[in-house]
Amino acid sequence: MYNLLKGKKGIIFGALDENSIAWKVAERAHEEGAIFVLTNAQVALRFGTIDELAAKTGSQVIPADATSVEDIQNLVDKSMEILGGKIDFVLHSIGMSVNVRKGNHYTTQNYEYTKIGWDVSAVSFHKVMGVLYKSNAMNEWGSIVALTYMAAQRVFPDYNDMADNKAYLESIARSFGYFFGRDHKVRVNTISQSPTLTTAGKGVKGIDGFLNYAEKMSPLGNATALECADYTISLFSDLTKKVTLQNLFHDGGFSNMGISQEVMELFMDKEEE
Repeated sequence: MYNLLKGKKGIIFGALDENSIAWKVAERAHEEGAIFVLTNAQVALRFGTIDELAAKTGSQVIPADATSVEDIQNLVDKSMEILGGKIDFVLHSIGMSVNVRKGNHYTTQNYEYTKIGWDVSAVSFHKVMGVLYKSNAMNEWGSIVALTYMAAQRVFPDYNDMADNKAYLESIARSFGYFFGRDHKVRVNTISQSPTLTTAGKGVKGIDGFLNYAEKMSPLGNATALECADYTISLFSDLTKKVTLQNLFHDGGFSNMGISQEVMELFMDKEEE
């Protein structure tokens, strides 16, 4: 522990259970001296174990639908009351595709489902920042981070419409990040994480194949949820005050690889060996 977040206040969206990256971020933020509010949708709170995390970290839980500006405003107002001041860091760790849940192929989406997933996974990030920005709720040199995946840049067929949602999310981070930086000295970044066996990740078809392939492609191997939490903490800290508008790959080097020797060997003729 380095006391990297000593005295800092935050809001963490999306902790569901101990497999969630947001859960790991909350644990690490607590260890580094931060105080924060935990939030998730009411339905998620019923199915998760967030009360355990709240007890462990001395935090309060405020239910909020991240697609509702009214809910977000209430969350931000109450958080500042509970924490005793403006916010220093926010984690947006929210993603959901109804098409994936319903088994709809990317080429035959139900577009009403597409809109829901887009709103939850991407537009919610704009709504959260919109409330924070208009309410002047962030301290100068604060940090806002959203979690993404490199399907926003490359084709992963089974990632479905979540790939489009992540691309939109990353664009919001850049566009809103400009205004937040210019007007309030707040930085906004996204972390593009390795495939990770979170509760949400397990719902993606072929996730085991993703994991195995990425592990063999990445010179450092896949980044774990806890390692992602550590990276997120560094972005919340004052050590990264001038890092903004970035999509930061946290994937063991996968994003810069063309092919690895390990993957090549899987396709080589055994007689050549």
